[in-house]
This record gives sequence, structure tokens and C-alpha cells, in this order.
Amino acid sequence: MKDVLKTADPVKLSFAQSVLRDAGIESFVLDEGMASMYGGGIEFVKKRLSVADEDAEAAERALDAAFSETG
Repeated sequence: MKDVLKTADPVKLSFAQSVLRDAGIESFVLDEGMASMYGGGIEFVKKRLSVADEDAEAAERALDAAFSETG
């Protein structure tokens, strides 16, 4: 497993999951329980979006392209 995104922003996380899903790459959200403590108000605890090692390069390319298009 390799982390391809770390964020406390639920919109950014959802967007990244959608990008990977559209690219046919399965992703997993880690640290969701810790990041949700106290209603998600702890900014320094970020959720991690991870993919299988063999999908990491393709996932990073897809996310880089998607985030560069959104500015």
C-alpha cells in the first residue's frame, strides 16, 4: 500500500477518490476514525488515501492531472 494523498479536506478527498475510481484504481481511506475525532476538528490528523503498490504511479499521475486542471 502506498499513500497518494493526505488531507483533512473532505471535499478534496472525495474528489480524489472519484478521480481514482474513474481511472479504474481501487483506493482505501486510512485514519478515518482518528481524523473524525471531535467532529473532525483536529486539523493535524489527516486522512490518507492509499492504493496498491502496483497502482501507485498511475494513481499519482491521475491525481496530478486532475488537481492541475482544478487550479
